[in-house]
Amino acid sequence: MTVNRLLHIIAGAFIMISLALAHYVSPKWLYFTAFVGVNLFQSGFTNWCLLATILKKLGAPETAGQNN
Repeated sequence: MTVNRLLHIIAGAFIMISLALAHYVSPKWLYFTAFVGVNLFQSGFTNWCLLATILKKLGAPETAGQNN
């Protein structure tokens, strides 16, 4: 899986998990949802994302078919 696909999967999972936690545990978990959203928003403008950098350092390929 590429960095971009992993990034979308992880961000989506974080949002769904934090929404479930906000519903069942505490509404304060919505701050985490907002944090993920703000990160996605800023990465759209700056073309930089901390999670993408981490995934690259962990060895996730940037493009499909790329060999390490």
